[in-house]
Amino acid sequence: MTAGPLPQTGAAAPAPLAPRRGGIGLGGAFTIAWRAIVGTPMRSVLTALGVIIGVAAVVALTAIGQGSTAGVTKNLESLGTNLLTVQSARGGGGGSLVRAGPRQTITVADAEALAGAFPDRVAGVAPSVNSNLQAKVGTNNAQVSLVGTWPAFETVRNSPVETGVYFTDADVSGKKRVAVIGHQTLLDLFGDGTEGSAQPDQAIGQKVRLGSVTFTVSGVLPDKGNSGFGNANSQVLIPLSTYLQRFSRTNSAGGQPTVSTVYLQASDASDLTGLQSDVTDLLMTRHDLSDPDSLDFQVQNQADSLASLNSITNTLTLFVGAIAGISLLVGGIGIMNIMLVSVTERTREIGVRKALGARPRDILTQFLVEASLLSIGGGVIGMLLGVALAFGGKALNITPVFSLPPMLIAFAFSALVGVFFGYYPAARAARLDPVDSLRYE
Repeated sequence: MTAGPLPQTGAAAPAPLAPRRGGIGLGGAFTIAWRAIVGTPMRSVLTALGVIIGVAAVVALTAIGQGSTAGVTKNLESLGTNLLTVQSARGGGGGSLVRAGPRQTITVADAEALAGAFPDRVAGVAPSVNSNLQAKVGTNNAQVSLVGTWPAFETVRNSPVETGVYFTDADVSGKKRVAVIGHQTLLDLFGDGTEGSAQPDQAIGQKVRLGSVTFTVSGVLPDKGNSGFGNANSQVLIPLSTYLQRFSRTNSAGGQPTVSTVYLQASDASDLTGLQSDVTDLLMTRHDLSDPDSLDFQVQNQADSLASLNSITNTLTLFVGAIAGISLLVGGIGIMNIMLVSVTERTREIGVRKALGARPRDILTQFLVEASLLSIGGGVIGMLLGVALAFGGKALNITPVFSLPPMLIAFAFSALVGVFFGYYPAARAARLDPVDSLRYE
């Protein structure tokens, strides 16, 4: 009988451990999560829909809100810079034979006093009174806003002529019947109302009938677009004295002719607040008033008006943005809900992976990456959709202004929503018992 080989002496070297087949790195977790998302595309889109809507709303509304603020600022500046506006405290338009308004308290004498009181601080003073009436040239007619004012209106209200000349102080003194017409008035009276149907040159020197009075066109204003503060293109400007003589004979305060508004242009923007106070004091003296709370006039600062409008716009933007933020939270809850369903559906898969050596943190990472991909993908789609929706604001004559911080905040918030609301389902998957998971049907 042949003896077998003798066993070797000494300890045998241990066999190498098999690799932990259930464990994955971050790249593997990303691959599994991506396959799960693209494997059910409709469910993935519906899961991220809340995040998409929330981010799109934040991006679109902030862009439109900032665009609206920029538009308001531009429009106010286009109406004149460093501007103070003096009006009757009772408001209302100037009295006229066409449209009678409430009794006014600001007189032409007040405007003259303001023009002479601050020669070094006021660049220009332009009282104005206005009414709506019918203008006619031949068979063409148009509804226009008739404005009686001084020549300083050209600079104070940033309204230079495109063609021709403004009326002069001599025209005001002589109560001449000359007129400067707006762009749309030109098209309506000398063309067919459409762009390009009439040229400014063909109106200069022509006769225009305003109500029952005939005027000669001396100048044409350029196209000012839609400023949002009344259509300046439909204005017709005439000397104030002519207006008061021909269209406003009845409206007076203490026997003096009144105006609806006096515009003052400050020489220095930094002096606007101080000038406002001094103008108020001067008018209080002229009107024999001592109580600042019982004035029969009001002096408005352009800067204050702009600040108020911007404050309102910003408040509305923040309010609507907060509502959009709620949509993001709702979207996060939707992600958590679907991830819980996904964990339940893949319980057996989790058990197999744990049996092969996957650690709880591997399972946690896998489902947390999946939730984050859903929210980040929703954030990207939402930003693109928000940009597209913001450009839809042009239908409202609002040019969107995009700012990077709100967009980044919305995107970061959407990513955090995925991590926050995806953690609970991922942690629940990580805590599953492998034996119970393998028995799950």
